[in-house]
Amino acid sequence: MAVTDFPNQAFEQPESEPSAASVVSVRDRLVPPMPGSAMWGWLGPLLVTVFGAFLRFVNLGRPNSVMFDETYYAKDAWSLVNFLAERTMVKDADKVLMAGGTEIWQKCAPAEIDKCASYVVHPPLGKWLIAVGEQLFGMTPFGWRFAGALLGSLSILILARVARRMTRSTLLGCLAGLLLAVEGLHLVLSRTALLDIFLMFFVLAGFACLVVDRDRARERLANWYESSPITDQGPWLGLRPWRLAGGVLLGAACAVKWSGIFYLVAFIVMALLWDAGARRAVGLRRPYSGALGKDLPTLLGAMGLLPALTYLVSWTGWFISATGWGRNWAQATSQGPAFFVFDSVRSWLNYHFQVLSFHSGLSTPHNYQSEPWSWPLLLRPVAFFYESPKGSCGAETCSQAVLGVGTPIIWYGGLAALIAMIAWYVATRDWRAGAVLLGYAAGWVPWFYWAIADHRTMFMFYAIPMVPFMILAITLAAGLILGPADAIPSRRLLGSVVVGAFAVLAIINFWWLYPVLTAEIIPYADWSSRMLFKKGWI
Repeated sequence: MAVTDFPNQAFEQPESEPSAASVVSVRDRLVPPMPGSAMWGWLGPLLVTVFGAFLRFVNLGRPNSVMFDETYYAKDAWSLVNFLAERTMVKDADKVLMAGGTEIWQKCAPAEIDKCASYVVHPPLGKWLIAVGEQLFGMTPFGWRFAGALLGSLSILILARVARRMTRSTLLGCLAGLLLAVEGLHLVLSRTALLDIFLMFFVLAGFACLVVDRDRARERLANWYESSPITDQGPWLGLRPWRLAGGVLLGAACAVKWSGIFYLVAFIVMALLWDAGARRAVGLRRPYSGALGKDLPTLLGAMGLLPALTYLVSWTGWFISATGWGRNWAQATSQGPAFFVFDSVRSWLNYHFQVLSFHSGLSTPHNYQSEPWSWPLLLRPVAFFYESPKGSCGAETCSQAVLGVGTPIIWYGGLAALIAMIAWYVATRDWRAGAVLLGYAAGWVPWFYWAIADHRTMFMFYAIPMVPFMILAITLAAGLILGPADAIPSRRLLGSVVVGAFAVLAIINFWWLYPVLTAEIIPYADWSSRMLFKKGWI
């Protein structure tokens, strides 16, 4: 299963044509072939995705209520549809919505329109995605949750495919997709109109594009090695469309939440190291200067300029609307086109400095806040919804809850797998272990700064972008447990039993928690028995 870089070698005669044997060796090591059926490479992940989509869409409108921060994002999304910018709402907007009404904004005279602008602290892209579902299915719980369920389901397919590419195993790819399908926090956020599921989706999709780009770039290096004279630094590898796509997607992550910038910076470093590793694997004498001189300029364009443009475009509604917070439309339109552009950018930047100040000073206590160190242990999840409906469960006291918590078997297994990835990377420098650890750290470590320096209010569901990388760690560890395809049968059998048992336990654990993840009405005693850590989960 392991795929290691070809060792750095100096060629005695770099200008000579490479031998056929060396070409085969370099090509196989640079881009190991994908074994198995290409049809099953798609069909298997698609079947797992259909299963995950069923879990996410069934009874999506339950509970028929506004849950947790849906009270902000669902209404802001509807405001974007109608005004291209967020507007302030009447006090009883939630009641109006649940009664079937949609006129939820405060009334403003045209001369006082600025007073109705709503101060929001997250970029607009996630809310625009929520608005798509509201336009398609109405201003209802199903409508405002639709986009999250759709992209949550698609993320299962992406993870299965990227895991297959990283492991060169369709079976392991399907395992990764299955684990994400039955991951509790991912399920809850896929069924809730919050922004974090969109952040996770774009981070994962951007990472997947970079993994594909890694293979494509190595294929180009192998082709160059076959047909061209060897040089010290190697060739320029072109614009690399998969890298361009990755830049757009990571820019979209930043346009959902600013925390996407952590991943963007981390993946820029990762991509550059991959480029240098590829040139080193071919045996070039100056692989690092080759990466800096030939790969870095296009990397900065793809993952610097393109994300910035993507982020800027996401604010189009604010720029062309007179009703956005701090827009100063009358001032911007007072002195011609050039001043309009200058003043609009100035107002936009001023707005961003206000938001930065807000995030830096956000330390209001909350019942469900938690510290980053506790997130992998699932010590303090967020109760998105809880009610005690009367006489609807066959017991004296009933519960209906949505608890934003992960599947414990997966999360605690993920901790063990991440420790294994650290050991594997130290021992072998395998790029896959390094990528998984970097992706997990980029979504976790920065929050420690905010916790220590600013005592910022944080919640466990902020960890959702880490979840795909945690599952990739489990998948890679499963590959190590299974062993190589040519291992002795008893080794493969034992490995299959261990990995299969873990998958079955994860499904059972998810099934046990499912009622309190999806607002099923159950007896209070059944709800209480599912609160594994009484002090933290209630």
